[in-house]
Amino acid sequence: QVQLAESGGGLVQAGDSLRLSCSASERTIASHAVGWFRQAPGKEREWVGSVNRDGSTAYADSAKGRFTIIRDPTNNTVHLQLNSLKPEDTAVYTCAFTAGRFNPYAPGDQRQYSFWRQGTQVTVSS
Repeated sequence: QVQLAESGGGLVQAGDSLRLSCSASERTIASHAVGWFRQAPGKEREWVGSVNRDGSTAYADSAKGRFTIIRDPTNNTVHLQLNSLKPEDTAVYTCAFTAGRFNPYAPGDQRQYSFWRQGTQVTVSS
């Protein structure tokens, strides 16, 4: 059974940083790639980035250079480090899992991910 827990959201000012965490069982972390997504009010959910078990990553253009996904297998956690936050980053951020590796040709294709959770709110004020 996959159990996910997300944490780390909050209210910050533009330019600040946050670290979000996605925790799961040791078995799940060891056998799945993890994707991070976000959904802003009134918008569709969009892909942020993904990490494979070997630590290789892929990012959406909006995340490149500012966001970093970090695996922490010791603590059965995958982090999303958000730096230089902007008001347009305001959204509910959530993680999801895909067995093995994410599709390298379509890392943001949400159909390959499962075990979605409600997510954590990130609000960036100007």
